[in-house]
Amino acid sequence: MLTLEHCNVFYGEIQALYDASLEVNEGEIVAIIGANGAGKTTTMKSIMNTAKRGSGNWIFCGENINTLETALIVRKGISYLPEGRELFPSMSVMENLEMGAVYKKYSKAELDNKIEEMFTMFPRLKERRKQQARLLSGGEQQMVVIARGLMSEPKLLLCDEPSLGLAPILVAETFDILARINAEKKIPILIVEQNAYMALTTSSRCYVLENGVIAASGNSKELIVSDKIRKAYLGV
Repeated sequence: MLTLEHCNVFYGEIQALYDASLEVNEGEIVAIIGANGAGKTTTMKSIMNTAKRGSGNWIFCGENINTLETALIVRKGISYLPEGRELFPSMSVMENLEMGAVYKKYSKAELDNKIEEMFTMFPRLKERRKQQARLLSGGEQQMVVIARGLMSEPKLLLCDEPSLGLAPILVAETFDILARINAEKKIPILIVEQNAYMALTTSSRCYVLENGVIAASGNSKELIVSDKIRKAYLGV
């Protein structure tokens, strides 16, 4: 589904990602964990071509997307749920969802049906459909972000720090929602997350980033019991 081959990424002249290789296969949830500044969000932005790509190959569904602009990458089927949520704060829940479908060219009936599908998945959003996004709770805003990302019927979801700023009970709820989307809609998900425990318990495979380098990778169930991972990222 998605493959990065020996990818190098820069901010100006400063290299932020070194020779990174990873893959996300059909139906998988794959996690990237690491400390702040390790290169997690940089990896996501490189996939969307919003960070300066150096050498390497970014491949999606068998197609090299190295030179594609961000809008074309979205149209190919990658939906990015950004760190910090980044909603349109003065727009209503409904309007934010409509923005998620801007490239789909739905008919009015198709758009209404898609929004109703999101409201079935997230009943709280239906209750707040006319409310401005900035007035929602953090958990509700995260629901809007996920629903907005699904409006384009993506082939792949990129989730950047979905737990950021949420209370623990809402973190668990958010990851449950992502697991349900993966199971029911068969959409593969790449999650970047500082909460290593949630990332490892939700994903099937995981990559560990340290200072822009993939320092370890493997089965999430095996990594979560690794002494090195537990000491460095789980605090035990």
